[in-house]
Amino acid sequence: MAATPAPPQAPPKPTWDPRRPEPAFPWLRPTIRIRLTLLYGGMFLIAGILLLSIIYLLAAQALRTGNQPLFKIVDFNALRVTSTDCPGVDNGNLSLSEFNAAISACIDHQRQAALDSLLSRSLLALLGLAVIAFAFGYAMAGRVLSPLGRITRTARAVAGSDLSRRIELDGPDDELKELADTFDDMLERLQRAFTAQQRFVGNASHELRTPLAINRTLLEVQLSDPHAPVELQQLGKTLLATNERSEQLVEGLLLLARSDNQIVERKPVDLAEVASQAIDQVRGEAEAKGVVIRGERKPAVVQGNGVLLERIALNLVQNAVRYNVAEEGWVEVTTDAQHGQAILVVTNTGPVVPAYEIDNLFEPFRRLRTERTGSDKGVGLGLSIARSVARAHGGHISAQPREGGGLVMRVMLPI
Repeated sequence: MAATPAPPQAPPKPTWDPRRPEPAFPWLRPTIRIRLTLLYGGMFLIAGILLLSIIYLLAAQALRTGNQPLFKIVDFNALRVTSTDCPGVDNGNLSLSEFNAAISACIDHQRQAALDSLLSRSLLALLGLAVIAFAFGYAMAGRVLSPLGRITRTARAVAGSDLSRRIELDGPDDELKELADTFDDMLERLQRAFTAQQRFVGNASHELRTPLAINRTLLEVQLSDPHAPVELQQLGKTLLATNERSEQLVEGLLLLARSDNQIVERKPVDLAEVASQAIDQVRGEAEAKGVVIRGERKPAVVQGNGVLLERIALNLVQNAVRYNVAEEGWVEVTTDAQHGQAILVVTNTGPVVPAYEIDNLFEPFRRLRTERTGSDKGVGLGLSIARSVARAHGGHISAQPREGGGLVMRVMLPI
């Protein structure tokens, strides 16, 4: 009889616990509250001890001064009295009552002088201790809050698209270190997510472009045959236009996915030059539609990606030319630098645009009251890409209806 197989063993337990271990005495954890309490409580105690000691020394000095004899008897038989502090008792013709009154007045005067001296010196000591306490407190507060500065600097570096930066805060296991560790974990997950997105965009770019390129080649070869039937040539032209539109859509989607991230490599780019290049690319289409392109373009240098910034200008100028009036239309393209920002403004004549429809213009595949996928003027991603690229450069884009029809598109980027 065959032996019964032994049941499978349970997998071994992990040797580490991903959760943060709980300390044996959580109330002994050096938290920020406990450290600040001990720090400022100790400072207050030390300052009180110093102030009490100074007042004690000043009071002792005042008492020693007050214990000095007010007068000296120079002739005991004739009762002649002399005094440097009480000049009124030097007169030998004083009666007993006058002598006692002079002594009492002198004692009161000396007591008041001692109290005034004690008060003035105590105020000076308090002022000196206050200056020392403020300076010491400022230095200690800076030392306690220095991890926050480190966290802030790392967050600013990450905001500039350097996701590889980490805080790696050392020191006591307090709230600040817990915050820094949590921030590092979040940055790690964000970096993995962006890396996966970039990998996906690269793979999708290759997988989507290849079949479209093959289809375009096959259609062009078929259309180059002079003996092909007319119906087949017409169908090939239709399919070729549809394939070209699909290629534009794929390129727009991939560019939109790439431009949603911050720009890592930045170089000086002049918006005036970018706008001029965009105008040169659209000039033929504008002349065919009878649209005049004008405007003064002043130098406005920003730090960014020249290809993406050129795409902003190209998309805006193309939309301004395509969505224009049939006769006497114009497009004005201006650039300038004002108040630390580079400004690109594209103004055009065109149909009247309601103000409540402005936000829809920046949505993918949307147009005024209709779906943009059915338009023969584009794939409906131009303004979406422009807004995404502007955000990636730390700027923004806005649109306003122009009086009489058309739009005023304004792009503002930090210099």
